[in-house]
Amino acid sequence: MIGTMVLVLLGCGSAVFNGGANSTAQVLTIAFAFGLSVVAMAHAIGGISGCHINPAITLGCWLTKRIETKDAMMYMVFQVIGAIIGSTILYFLVKGYAVDPSGTYTGANSYADSTSTTTAFLAEMIFTFIFVLVVLGVTDLKQGNVVVAGLAIGLSLTLIHIVCIPITGTSVNPARSIGPAIFEGGRALSQLWLFIVAPFVGAALSALVWNLISGGEEADEFPPI
Repeated sequence: MIGTMVLVLLGCGSAVFNGGANSTAQVLTIAFAFGLSVVAMAHAIGGISGCHINPAITLGCWLTKRIETKDAMMYMVFQVIGAIIGSTILYFLVKGYAVDPSGTYTGANSYADSTSTTTAFLAEMIFTFIFVLVVLGVTDLKQGNVVVAGLAIGLSLTLIHIVCIPITGTSVNPARSIGPAIFEGGRALSQLWLFIVAPFVGAALSALVWNLISGGEEADEFPPI
């Protein structure tokens, strides 16, 4: 819950208080804010929970039998709660700050009329696939490298944001999309289904591929980062 709250507050906050993602500098700022948030939280809470802070990652871990069903469900519930808390804090900060009206007020995900639903869905599915595959690979107890896991995952998320922000604003995380959409409403809320379904599909595919390329060996647990 705490980790997802920090991710939403700092990641989405970087978009809000930097006026959106209308320039290369803004895109890079947002991308690094999300990536560095993951690095920070991986080292802060990784030893406690594995630092999923993303229902898509939790789904991937569940499908590769690294986490029990009841624990996976609880992780997802508290990830969403954390995202809502982060969005609530951001909302009250925005209320007292002169935000550039050309930017976003919540950091919510959406895709413009110039982007088709199919394109947005494929982008979120493919980039979540890549992201979760990195997580599953680098944290594997037998074949991964847990020492650099936090950095590898954070930098992967940064890279994904650099490419995907112009398409959907980059979610690859259903909880990260749910919190801001509640406060944004409108287009963000009506398109929310895509930012839940597509990442879950991508995560499921990554779990399938990881089971294939790793020989089907399962970790005993999701290791601390």
